Amino acid sequence: ATGAQFHSASSSCVHARTFRVSISTMTPFASPTAAAAVALALVIATLPLAHSLSHISPRNHQQQSTRRAALLTLPSLVVGAATAAAATDDSGTSSSKMTFQRYPQLRFIAALGDPKASSGTGAEEWGLWRDDPGPRGFYLRDYDRKLKNNVAPAGWTLDKDAIWIEEHGLVMPSTENLPRTSLRKSTKESLPYKRYVVTGDREVTTALTVFQDGRWELAKGSLYDVTHLPCRSAKYTPASGSGSCVPSAEDQKFFPVKPGAEMPRLSNPGCAKLDYAVLFVLGEEVVS
Repeated sequence: ATGAQFHSASSSCVHARTFRVSISTMTPFASPTAAAAVALALVIATLPLAHSLSHISPRNHQQQSTRRAALLTLPSLVVGAATAAAATDDSGTSSSKMTFQRYPQLRFIAALGDPKASSGTGAEEWGLWRDDPGPRGFYLRDYDRKLKNNVAPAGWTLDKDAIWIEEHGLVMPSTENLPRTSLRKSTKESLPYKRYVVTGDREVTTALTVFQDGRWELAKGSLYDVTHLPCRSAKYTPASGSGSCVPSAEDQKFFPVKPGAEMPRLSNPGCAKLDYAVLFVLGEEVVS
């Protein structure tokens, strides 16, 4: 899969925003063996998104966090209550209620796919940051000076075969694999899908379902609609064998990247690049 180019007039990666109530319709899997014909009214309550930014000083080289955010004020632990109207799957099981629990702070999905699509495959290649990776990163200009034995100043280990860089030239911790299964609390049954509440901090806040086999689908809108356009992210990998992709301090000159623009290639021809869309993740479904 290849990354897509997104465009926006916005200039910063995180904005204070009060999300509107959003109602969407989706058809999830209700059991491991059958697809449920569920008309789901997903009501996302008004979600104030507060953020804090740490600014870089040219003297002390403190890193800038452009995605640090926390959901400080939500009406309850439940992001939205989803009620299905007389929904029944092939086995005759009625699906009556779904709830989504908010996270204490934003999480971030790195996604690949056609920006115009509302469903697709390849979610096994998607990644997740459980917190903002920016503040734990370091600038490319400090690559040779601050990276010691592949260990970043914040203590995480750099995977030299998967180097994540964001729009300001910060080298970030790698993502973890995006979880694609969920657990039914009452029976401890493992379900072959997981559902998240995602947004691009614009008009659309909706449910994203990812399946164990790598399929994904949005309840409303397209991948573009839930992409946070100012956030740019790319994974740089060896083009010709392990360890061949080595950035340099000189690569800092290619940054920052304008909102929506494609991430630049590094000066080292041994580096291949894959652009990812960044989705804000507000919470996940709790399956009772």
